[in-house]
Amino acid sequence: MQASRLKINRIKPKSHPYLPKNLLCFSHLRWNFVFQRPQQLLSRLSKNFNTYFVEEPIFDAQDRVYLTLENIHKNLSVIVPHLPAGLRFEEQCDLQKELLDRLLASQNMAEFIFWYYTPMALPFSEHLHPQLIIYDCMDELSAFKFAPENISILEKNLFKKADLVFTGGASLFDAKKHFHSNIYPFSSSIDKKHFEKARQSWSSYPRTKKQVKLGFFGVIDERFDSRLIANLAKKHPEWLIELIGPVVKINADELPKATNILYTGQVDYQQLPSYVSKWDIALIPFQINESTRYISPTKTPEYLAAAKPVISTPIRDVVQPYGKMGLVKIGENAEDFARHAEELLRLSFAQSKDWLRLVDDFLAEQSWGQTSAAMMEKIRETLEEKQMISVA
Repeated sequence: MQASRLKINRIKPKSHPYLPKNLLCFSHLRWNFVFQRPQQLLSRLSKNFNTYFVEEPIFDAQDRVYLTLENIHKNLSVIVPHLPAGLRFEEQCDLQKELLDRLLASQNMAEFIFWYYTPMALPFSEHLHPQLIIYDCMDELSAFKFAPENISILEKNLFKKADLVFTGGASLFDAKKHFHSNIYPFSSSIDKKHFEKARQSWSSYPRTKKQVKLGFFGVIDERFDSRLIANLAKKHPEWLIELIGPVVKINADELPKATNILYTGQVDYQQLPSYVSKWDIALIPFQINESTRYISPTKTPEYLAAAKPVISTPIRDVVQPYGKMGLVKIGENAEDFARHAEELLRLSFAQSKDWLRLVDDFLAEQSWGQTSAAMMEKIRETLEEKQMISVA
């Protein structure tokens, strides 16, 4: 069984060990940032736990440190620490440790699970004793721009402490599987019904009366191949290229500027299908470097659920399985992207019944609901093993 095709919808619970009532997730991403893996999973896991999504601190406190708590829905809250500016890392950890202890006391949390997205949370949380420690390793964070110097050391410590590890894709699983004995790959999934809304606009206008539109949504950062987009826009000035998403960690002034490149900015997750419905082709224009070596772009299945043909650079977790199965076109540069796009436009690829049937067959096993259910089964199995060991 290939890691990227893990058949998660056929797993049946074997037992029902006692589940702690609370889950605390430590994240390097903010809840109101781009809606992606953490939000998709934690929204669903909150059906099983009182879930607290603990963000990194905001450095705006004046005379005292404090936490803010926002209820997203019944069993899900977002926690934000507020600290003074100018603190050393050790001082930040001491204050966050104090605030975390206050949170547990105020919410009467005698039992809980820790769920980590960032190893940087370990120094202020490792003094506590959760019933289970989970590390959902969604990216190789050490390869990202401005990564903390000590993140690799802290990740090794987190692997030692974790009871259960998930990875965000097959390539990341291959890189991390030697660090833990209870580790499983869970690639990017989809909210299929949400993105299928984009299919409803297929017949809203004839191709001959509109401008060809190519699009991308996601974070525009150091992974984004600006040169590819600039060259593609130059090769086809009659095409419109829409780029949706926040610009982070790079200078926005250095992004390509052209009359046929449109920067829409961040769009609410609920509105994305409406934007995607107006595209002819979806793009994944990522550079091939250390920061993209292990990524598994969530946008790949989301584009496909919207029934948009996709062109991507050769990201390993896109090439296998999507490229190998003929679901996504792979290109290395603007020339390749232009050639693939010209072909797709001629063939009206998005409305090909055979292609769409292949897409839907593949996506049938890729929903976030199935992924979260499979993760819950691994949580139950690991808890049962721990409880059996403690009784023995």
